[in-house]
Amino acid sequence: MAKVLVTGAAGFIGFHLAQKLLRRGDQVVGLDNLNPYYDVNLKQGRLTQLQAESGFQFYPLDLADRAATANLFLEQKFDRVVHLAAQAGVRYSLKNPHAYVDSNLVGFVNVLEGCRHTEVQHLVFASSSSVYGANTKMPFSVHDNVDHPVSLYAATKKANELMAHTYSHLYGLPTTGLRFFTVYGPWGRPDMAYFSFTRAILAGQSIDVYHHGQMRRDFTYIEDVVEGVVRTLDHIPQPNPQWSGQNPDPGTSNAPYRIYNIGNNQPVALMHFIETLEKCLGLEAQKNFLPLQPGDVIETFADVDALVRDVGFKPATSIEAGLQKFVTWYRDYYHS
Repeated sequence: MAKVLVTGAAGFIGFHLAQKLLRRGDQVVGLDNLNPYYDVNLKQGRLTQLQAESGFQFYPLDLADRAATANLFLEQKFDRVVHLAAQAGVRYSLKNPHAYVDSNLVGFVNVLEGCRHTEVQHLVFASSSSVYGANTKMPFSVHDNVDHPVSLYAATKKANELMAHTYSHLYGLPTTGLRFFTVYGPWGRPDMAYFSFTRAILAGQSIDVYHHGQMRRDFTYIEDVVEGVVRTLDHIPQPNPQWSGQNPDPGTSNAPYRIYNIGNNQPVALMHFIETLEKCLGLEAQKNFLPLQPGDVIETFADVDALVRDVGFKPATSIEAGLQKFVTWYRDYYHS
């Protein structure tokens, strides 16, 4: 049994991860600032579920608060940390860039310092498929260069990977970055397309379909994502003896550092995704076709070979099965 800090515990992935860790016997300390980027009632609903489980403690704390974060690490002495707290959203980063600096950069360095000074065994942190930015080589590989982000959100996630590597190199802190690919499922985020589409279709409102529907996404079901997180948390990285500064591999290092994609490895066309959602709801959507939005990428597709090789797991839930589970939860939760 380990004592695990889960930051962003009232968030979508954090909630599901905390549940899974608790149910396997770990002690979980959850942290969240419950910011109002989306419906706080949904975050409170997730938190209520977690607080009903034994072995869970919650701290309403903002990681940008350096002193409070340092004190929490010193008091609790965590074995492992899963850092999921972040200001999310590509498009919102065009409107409120400072929120991303405070949460994703300042907050992350405070977590790194906490891990360093209390000798945490392993830090697993959330990166994003957004870091691939302007890359067009498919599937996206952790061994490819990702130096051309197309949103500030993506740039902060790339910065997190660089910051983590520095701490692994300087202090021997084992760190693993996880690039999540379009995570969806029950208790999901209302700002994500599948959630807002469902709400609009049930209300008889039109949905905005960007790039005239000519997009593909590697949709990854929440249970698959959480399984991948737990497996990587249990797999503490070691320095890669084959790593060479002559031909540097971005996915590994001569420090105890790894990057993995967690995606379904099977991109879904946006129009097929919408048709599947319509079938699950038994309703047809009114579609408002629009051009590509600033910061968006046209396609995402995860190469998960490194994940399969190192932890023996590959996400496999189909979009049909996953969306049906989401719709069942949505109708029950919102009585619609």
